[in-house]
Amino acid sequence: MEIIVRLDVMLARRKMRSKELAALIGISEQNLSLLKSGKIQGMRFKTLAAICAALDCQPGDILEFQADSDAE
Repeated sequence: MEIIVRLDVMLARRKMRSKELAALIGISEQNLSLLKSGKIQGMRFKTLAAICAALDCQPGDILEFQADSDAE
């Protein structure tokens, strides 16, 4: 099982830079970069809500569940 972070896709769709989003939601560019790369273990709902509000999207637009192909 894996959660895929599609934040870079939503940023591109909204024509927004990471730096701008980081300033809007009040986190560092470095933390946003870690989030975009999927190198995090968790995310606060408050942060997810701020990202969704800034990008006018739903959590499912940013996060995707991918099941293991051998889990059958």
